Amino acid sequence: MRMENIKAKAFDLRKDTVDIVVAGNGGHIGGDMSVIDILISLYFCQMNISPDRLEDPDRDRFVLSKGHSVEAYYAVLAAKGFLNLEDVKANFSKFGSSYIGHPNNKLPGIEMNSGSLGHGLPVCVGMALAGKMDKKSYRVYTVMGDGELAEGSVWEGFMAGHQYKLDNLCAVIDRNHLQISGNTEDVMGHEILSERISSFGWHVISVADGNDIDQLNAAFEEAKNVKGKPTAVIANTIKGFGSSVMENKANWHHKVPTQLEYDQIIADFAARKEALLHE
Repeated sequence: MRMENIKAKAFDLRKDTVDIVVAGNGGHIGGDMSVIDILISLYFCQMNISPDRLEDPDRDRFVLSKGHSVEAYYAVLAAKGFLNLEDVKANFSKFGSSYIGHPNNKLPGIEMNSGSLGHGLPVCVGMALAGKMDKKSYRVYTVMGDGELAEGSVWEGFMAGHQYKLDNLCAVIDRNHLQISGNTEDVMGHEILSERISSFGWHVISVADGNDIDQLNAAFEEAKNVKGKPTAVIANTIKGFGSSVMENKANWHHKVPTQLEYDQIIADFAARKEALLHE
């Protein structure tokens, strides 16, 4: 798929994500919108994965540590052929459904149940170490929220990643500056985040616009060439990105749009997609 088409597709997948939230009458829509470009970059441009090779021992591994952004994850997995979008929308957040509000590894393409924050990076350290021990060439990716960094287990993961020189590991931070209780800097500040992670022995790449797929791809390509240490990608994103109705508004952390809000959000997506296609 051509890059301009992938960028335009990001707004189609945003619509799919909002539709999933509306269908399930709940969802973490703000974080969905900030993280979806990261997921698209990984799933459509970077990772060696396929729904035809679910058990391939050489496949890349991915864990959505900020599991509450599962609606965006479902949309991307459906677009990649792992899930059926209509089935997701019909059954998301319904009693007895496998499409629950956090990733569920009973579904194809999902490596690990997540949602309890702070677990993705330590588990991915284990996956990456296993790859090294088995002399495999696969890469391991995890995406964390910036609010999640208040969890101590994250920093144990940073420490262990350096100790074992896991250059096959890439941790992405969705740095949207907002969490459920407000601005991250008011709750548990990360004003020197790059230096902090660097001090744990990691290579750190700061992406100025974490909702720009070109910039994300450049960061992931750089990470692949780093030897002897893991890489952290700090993606500076906008919570609710794609519509002024949601952007940078903490109350959109978990919210279902009204019909009026929905109509405006979808119109905003369409306008931004159209602008991309005519750049």
